[in-house]
Amino acid sequence: MLTQIITILILVSIVGCILYGRKLIRTEKIDAVFGNPERAKGGTHWVIVGSSAILLIWLYYSWDIAKGFYPKSANELCQVAKINESLLGLKYQFPIEEREFKSTSIIKIENKNLQKISNEIKNSKDLNSQQKTVLIGFVNKTGQLIPLLTKDNLMEMETKQKIEGITEKINLLIENFKKPDYPFETEEELNNRLQAVKEQGEWGITTVSAGTGSIENTFEVPLIPATDRGLKFNAAAEELKVIDEEFFKLRNHNPQFKNSVKQIKDDIKAYRAGLDDSEEVASTYAKNIVKITRRIEFASIYPPKALNKMQKAIIEFDNLQKSEQGGLRIIDLLLFPAGTIVSSGTSCSEQGSGRWLPKPSDTLNKFILMSKPSVGYKNIPLLWIDMMDVSKIIGFILPDWIADVLPGEYPIHTNDGVVKQNFKGKVLKIVTGDFKLFKIPVPYGHIWDSFLRVFLGLVFGIIIGVPLGLFMGLNRFAKGFFDPLIELYRPVPPLAWAPLIISVLGIDNTGKVFLLFMVSLSIMIISARAGASGTQLSKIHAAHSLGASKKQILRYVIFPNSLPEILTGIRVAVGMCWGTLVAAEFLAGTTGIGFVENVAKKYFQYEVIWITIFIMGMLGLLFDVTLRKIIDKTIPWRGKG
Repeated sequence: MLTQIITILILVSIVGCILYGRKLIRTEKIDAVFGNPERAKGGTHWVIVGSSAILLIWLYYSWDIAKGFYPKSANELCQVAKINESLLGLKYQFPIEEREFKSTSIIKIENKNLQKISNEIKNSKDLNSQQKTVLIGFVNKTGQLIPLLTKDNLMEMETKQKIEGITEKINLLIENFKKPDYPFETEEELNNRLQAVKEQGEWGITTVSAGTGSIENTFEVPLIPATDRGLKFNAAAEELKVIDEEFFKLRNHNPQFKNSVKQIKDDIKAYRAGLDDSEEVASTYAKNIVKITRRIEFASIYPPKALNKMQKAIIEFDNLQKSEQGGLRIIDLLLFPAGTIVSSGTSCSEQGSGRWLPKPSDTLNKFILMSKPSVGYKNIPLLWIDMMDVSKIIGFILPDWIADVLPGEYPIHTNDGVVKQNFKGKVLKIVTGDFKLFKIPVPYGHIWDSFLRVFLGLVFGIIIGVPLGLFMGLNRFAKGFFDPLIELYRPVPPLAWAPLIISVLGIDNTGKVFLLFMVSLSIMIISARAGASGTQLSKIHAAHSLGASKKQILRYVIFPNSLPEILTGIRVAVGMCWGTLVAAEFLAGTTGIGFVENVAKKYFQYEVIWITIFIMGMLGLLFDVTLRKIIDKTIPWRGKG
């Protein structure tokens, strides 16, 4: 129901916003000339159209619209797929799916193989004339086996009766399949099936383990038929499987053919036994002739018109089952783009875009489960709130050496085994957070860990990179001294540094934050240096003439002029930091978005992979939108002077 409502709202939003946009274009008075950036401001309705179009495409190609409007369609298509799978083997014998009879195809292939081996024997320089004569004789005898199978008068009556029996079974299935109450299910069978349907769950449902609370399994497509139409196709598929097995066990072997095959095998066996080691080539050719003989023996070769009635029955049933699908074929065509539901053995699965593109409803459901502390991902939620004592935060902020530099000794236990705290001991408890105060809500989880790592790496890069970049842009010594160092490590990909940094600083947050600091540092230095060196000299001369000091020139002229470059550098650094963080968490991590995606990749959890991609995109967008607001507030003059 939720998917239906969302789909309708999206369509209404797209149509409404397009009509509003067209109306605005006709009625809005535009005084700004072409090229003025003011003309690009606003346009929220087009943002809605773009976002809605992306979501609509996702809903459509993930087959979530099909799931929302026709939740039983996948189960019914599963039963249809079972019939198609059972029919495939039978249809493969006739010019229905193929261009020619299977018998014709086999005869053409084996005749070509016999001709090829005959030519090789005749042209071989490793065989003498006697060996060639014997081997060519074996080839000719093998070629004479095929007419023994294709002549109608040699076909045994028992084989004909079995083919007629299989054809009658198909015709009976056709008659039964036309009946609305087929497969004639009893009330007890109906109740048992409905109970099984209830237990098997729905299309794409996610189950959670009761013991561990972790995500246990996702059923792609329910297998047991949930509708009357599905039951009809499932029952027909079961009958077709029996017919299929019976037909493929059948062989068109008459006594003359059996005797000829046995004679050829015995003659070749005796011939090979009489050869010595120097006649290995002749033995190999004889062995290959036996292989062709065996392939002909086990192939399904019949006289040209022996299976005509059976072919007609199969075509009739195939057309019937297609017509019985009714509106399901339209649903499959329109709402299952780029694929359909296929059957393989005892299971049905999505084949197409719906397989690798998870449904928004399933993705949202999985995201909610992964966000719960009771489920999470690897026992850690994506994002949650934990009540933490303020003392832990104080202990994290304050360095332990504050207590060490105080005069005096730390308390020592008495003879009675009692430790009496002194002033220095109390200070140590404060700086280490070993006390109780009050609790405040603190976020934690995979998202928070990744966010915090990017934020800290970016902040440290800004704090050190911006002053150093300004210094390099204004001072010859700083530029000459630091430029080679920066340019030495800047072109090196961050992933090249990752193994070294992680092995030195460990797999915890320190190594990852330092790696992100290195990424953002070079970007911030170059941005700040470009901004400082790009300051217009006329502005600096004007400030000098007005009596400004060096600090005032830096504060009111150079730094404001560098801000656009610095803030643009921050936007670039955010993207680089996110890409580097995920790669670092791929290499070594126990928490974070990259860690989640890495584990999900190993188990083909497509919903989880798409969740991590969406989260990274949203967090990157959050950073970028925040920076846009900061740019609008701090440098409103950009592009206007």
